Amino acid sequence: MFAGVTRREFDRVALMISGAAAFRTSMVPGRLAEALEMQPDLQTALNQKHDVERVLSRVQAAGASVQLSDAELQVLLSPSADAWLEPMARLAADITRQRFGRIMQLYAPLYLSNTCMSTCTYCGFSFENKTPRRTLHSTEIQTEAEYLHKEGIRHILLLTGESYRDTPLAYLRKAIADLKERFSAVSIEVYPLKTDEYRELRAAGLDGLTIYQETYDPERYAQVHLRGMKKRMQYRLECPDRAGIAGVRKLVIGALAGLSDPAADVYVLARHARYLLHQYWQSRVSVSLPRLRPAEGLQDPSIPGIPDRDYVRYLCALRLYLPDAGIYLSTRESSRMRDHMARICITDMSAGSKTDPGGYALEGSTEQFSIDDTRSVAELGADLRRQDLDVILNDWAALLV
Repeated sequence: MFAGVTRREFDRVALMISGAAAFRTSMVPGRLAEALEMQPDLQTALNQKHDVERVLSRVQAAGASVQLSDAELQVLLSPSADAWLEPMARLAADITRQRFGRIMQLYAPLYLSNTCMSTCTYCGFSFENKTPRRTLHSTEIQTEAEYLHKEGIRHILLLTGESYRDTPLAYLRKAIADLKERFSAVSIEVYPLKTDEYRELRAAGLDGLTIYQETYDPERYAQVHLRGMKKRMQYRLECPDRAGIAGVRKLVIGALAGLSDPAADVYVLARHARYLLHQYWQSRVSVSLPRLRPAEGLQDPSIPGIPDRDYVRYLCALRLYLPDAGIYLSTRESSRMRDHMARICITDMSAGSKTDPGGYALEGSTEQFSIDDTRSVAELGADLRRQDLDVILNDWAALLV
């Protein structure tokens, strides 16, 4: 199982990568001074010049077969790498084309329920938010699914809040089995399950699991997860292992950039993904790095915001460190950002998304978060094709297993 990091280790990584810029673009005010006080031995390390050129030269020579070290990943995530962002992007694009061709896989989320028993300070579904709750019944699920099917979607991601009572295993199993008749791939993003439960859903037709650790910073994790099963950080961290053992074909992990120091979160996320690639080589492993967006209970002034250049650097660094991993980019990001990154390192995109139960064809409910890219499936597909990308709506890998 992936062990994660301690709070001290997380702080050390943040300082090693970003120095005096650590924690500046995160929702942890004042953490830098505290971290420096805890880590006096790093004072001299903060002034060392990162050898970005050397790392990029090694990538250029090795291409998609490159295996960067953890220390080299830190170099690419550091502010020092900003001056080399264009060469990084070119190398990331080259590796993406070598490993994935010009394919862009589209999928759509289908929210089954916004009922949640966990309190998370950044999420519109949080238990403490006094908003209307809704769980779709079978007929409503089919209505929403039919809308997406007519839009051309064949890869669907089912999402719920964290409520075992309202969306138990039997509910998930039936939804997967029913939808598998019409969709080539059905994935879930729900509360963590046990290995045997993943096996049961796999037998019903489950193809993929998406699970966001949110942040790998143990202290920050405890601060933003106040109630419910999501408080169990280690249990959530081991979720991809349980799904991998159960033979789930796709494993997607991610961090919510901005909850803690983003560079340190990306670093641990990348290491987690590499571990999964080695441990569960039969599964396709992918990563996702959504940025914080406005949501019920989270106001705009509370979001520090990660600059676009930093965000692009993080995504490029992920591609150079993980040449074989898929990289997802959701509708949280603007159409401009998504179109730009589609040419560089992204392999999978959500399309025409709604983040509330019933949001497609029925009367919607509370959104989990607001989206930025509002293009329809057809509009997004047309824009991607104009960039000479091959838009894939079916998941043909399902025919091979």
